[in-house]
Amino acid sequence: MLLRLSRSRLVKRTVYTTFSLGAVYLADTELNASAVTRNLRTLWTCTLISADYKLNFTPEHADRIPAIHQRVADRMYDLFTSNGGLYIKIGQAIGANAALMPAPFQQKFARLFDDAPQIPYPTIARVFQREFNKSPQELFAYFDENAVASASVAQVHKARTWDGDWVAVKVQKPDVGRQTSYDLMAFRAVMWAFEKWVFDLPVYFAVDFISSHLHAELDFISEASNAQRTASLIASEPRLVGKVHIPKVYPELSTKRVLTAEWIDGVRLSDREALGRVVGEKLPEKGGGMFPDTVHGEKKNGIPESMNHVKLKGGMRAIMHTMVELFSAQMFDWGFVHCDPHPGNIIIRARPGSSSSSKSSSKPVLRDPQLVLLDHGLYVTIPPTVKRQYASLWRALLTSDWDTIRNVTESWGVGEAGLFASAILMRPVKIGQANGSSSRTEKAGGDSGKELDAYEQSVRMKERLKRFLVDTDKMPKELIFLGRNMRIVQGNNQSLGSPVNRIKITAYWASRSLVMTHERSSRAWWARFDARELWRDLLFRTAMFSLDVVFWVSKIRQRVRALLGLTNGGFEDELERSVRGFARSTFGVEVGPGAFEG
Repeated sequence: MLLRLSRSRLVKRTVYTTFSLGAVYLADTELNASAVTRNLRTLWTCTLISADYKLNFTPEHADRIPAIHQRVADRMYDLFTSNGGLYIKIGQAIGANAALMPAPFQQKFARLFDDAPQIPYPTIARVFQREFNKSPQELFAYFDENAVASASVAQVHKARTWDGDWVAVKVQKPDVGRQTSYDLMAFRAVMWAFEKWVFDLPVYFAVDFISSHLHAELDFISEASNAQRTASLIASEPRLVGKVHIPKVYPELSTKRVLTAEWIDGVRLSDREALGRVVGEKLPEKGGGMFPDTVHGEKKNGIPESMNHVKLKGGMRAIMHTMVELFSAQMFDWGFVHCDPHPGNIIIRARPGSSSSSKSSSKPVLRDPQLVLLDHGLYVTIPPTVKRQYASLWRALLTSDWDTIRNVTESWGVGEAGLFASAILMRPVKIGQANGSSSRTEKAGGDSGKELDAYEQSVRMKERLKRFLVDTDKMPKELIFLGRNMRIVQGNNQSLGSPVNRIKITAYWASRSLVMTHERSSRAWWARFDARELWRDLLFRTAMFSLDVVFWVSKIRQRVRALLGLTNGGFEDELERSVRGFARSTFGVEVGPGAFEG
């Protein structure tokens, strides 16, 4: 009798527990955008990763470490793609800086740049009802129910206003807003655990800064303000006027979750085949850099009808020169930097109203190119002091001014000046003493010729990174996003065959920004020059001649190899090979040729 009663209670408890868990899951799914489920998935995955490294990452099992990296890469990729939303953004940030990570991470995270799945139109219609108390058909004369593009946090629809203007309507996916606070909470917890318990590396110091910027990216009113501010700054810079365009924003058709901007017809930078046709150049068969053709299946829109009989002047060189100048102006002059310039966010079109040089209908019309910059959600503002230090660092790196390099890096709490300089320039840099000898920290890397196993490689990298981040309280957090911008621009240049000397253009802007102050002033333009900085600028320009020689030798070699039918590669590809050698000698890490494609 007692046994039967206890069995009955057990069955009842099992039913009640199952019912309760099902109700909680249903409520979380329907009312909370699966936030609790996502966080539990995150914590479980991170627990597995931590346990895997703690138990198996040992000198005795060095031969198993590549398999550990593969398991961890698979788990992280599955986590990011299952959770979606902000997790895709975090995964893309890792993918953009994966060059020194183990090979499985480089290969897996490249796929996170693919288009995200679209959400159905009824869901979009409900967003409009909440934001405007109207349907899309009431707000617009025409609204395409199928999205033309879909990303991690939003998707874009083509529409036409009642005034007849074609516009791009960016709509935030409704679950993202509800998930973000929980996602960022999980991000903090994971970073704390990784720093304090798993890896013993200072990774938590930037969590607040990164979280605040990722959260701001979800505010489309802020994005509209960023776009308008950037358009105003471009209009004030004669070297960029007409060469760069920011789509006009429609404030009356925009809210915190819906952004309406001018529709742009053109060729996306990610569509290398179409871009090659419209500039009349043959690009390398396989794009290098972070965004080669074969890495991801991003949607290619081809050449719009309006550009079918157009050839853009200046070729790839003119396009990339404008791009590098734009982001150099943002970093060194304005201190207001777009941090997501990947190829999908850049459109190339014929400059409206530019003159043509062809009167024959059988020949393409020559037009000036114009770079259109999209997606202004993620910006960082650089404090004036940091902006000047960053410009001084760039100029010092190109003129071997070791004292300035050390002064800047020490003030930022960086202990490995050479490693930091290499990350800034995206090329190997060895910091020397005044007498030309290597610094103590550079010598501390160990025997560069020794062959290291996987465990020793990881230990060496960890030691160097700990010496690199000496005082995280001093380090300007803005450098994280500046590095992201620089890395993506370098990848863009490499994918187009390295048509410009990116380092030289960037360094010139850095040096010019030090010569002339850009703060508002009532003084005449000539009174705003700094005589001492002007002299240093003259010395810098003299020193830059050697970099010009290296670049043009690289271009000549590239053309000769192309004529001989040999494997081709540009200036950025040579820098990539140098960085791989630097990684091998500094960390003992073998970085594969595909590392810079992710």
